[in-house]
Amino acid sequence: MPIQPGDPYLLHLDVGAMILMRARYSLSPLSAALPVAMLLSVCPTDRPAQAVYRVLLSRPQLQAVRLVVEPQSGPQPPCGGEPIPSYPRLEDVATVKSWTRSDFGSDWIPPACTGWVAVGFTTLVTTVARFRYAAEVEGLLRHLGAITELAGMRYWSTTHKRWQTLIVDAYAVTDVQGAQRRADFTSDEMNKGSVLYFEQVDNLSGKAMYRMHIAEASADRLVVDVENVSTMRYLFLPVFHPGDMQSIYFFDRESDGVWRFYSIVRVGQNANRLIAGNEASAVNRAVAFYRYLVGIPTDQEPPGAP
Repeated sequence: MPIQPGDPYLLHLDVGAMILMRARYSLSPLSAALPVAMLLSVCPTDRPAQAVYRVLLSRPQLQAVRLVVEPQSGPQPPCGGEPIPSYPRLEDVATVKSWTRSDFGSDWIPPACTGWVAVGFTTLVTTVARFRYAAEVEGLLRHLGAITELAGMRYWSTTHKRWQTLIVDAYAVTDVQGAQRRADFTSDEMNKGSVLYFEQVDNLSGKAMYRMHIAEASADRLVVDVENVSTMRYLFLPVFHPGDMQSIYFFDRESDGVWRFYSIVRVGQNANRLIAGNEASAVNRAVAFYRYLVGIPTDQEPPGAP
């Protein structure tokens, strides 16, 4: 049956990323109610499940299908209620969703447990997964504190259509002034309430100072938020002001050897849109950090968004 403008459909790309899409015209009430059986699949199925990412893109011409016509409440991290998006099963792929302001308004208010006070966003990406991890929370803290290991992280460039180095260099510093490099942070330094600083050089905006805050740290739960504290520039032009780049990571132990992962990566609405509005690039950067944090090679095929 041919696809008509406005008909929702499911497209499996040959790289294995799964993207929920709709045609560039708006959904009519009738087409919005079409049954799932109308979805079209055009993807090979011989790829390993753990290498595939379920990506929900939602540009004006590439929006997530809504089979139920209800306003979305936006991302809800695991803070006492059911998270949105929900966790996939352990054997399923990670769910990576890029949100737009048309999903729930231009002045999105972050959930209180993020600690973020600024409203709205330019880009907003959530990554949700379950993963196997045999060590205790101290192992996660050591991994997060090993700032120098961020150097060399790779991601898929949608502009150049190839894997590229995302983080060129990274190192811990003694304070917010960044006057002195220091050794990586140890798990003993990363207690609840700790505030640590590091510098990171990425392939786009160069060197910037970041603040890492340990919001929660217990045997079964770890919450860490990160934001830039210096202005980030591209070709000498300011593109991200302090606090424009924010991310928060929730790790919750589900059982012995199994953890749940939930992250939100947000670019503030005052960021330069010439560099901050690339939705596919934001997805691939979020996927790179997710892979790094849970121990998956960051340049493993397929990319999150080709």
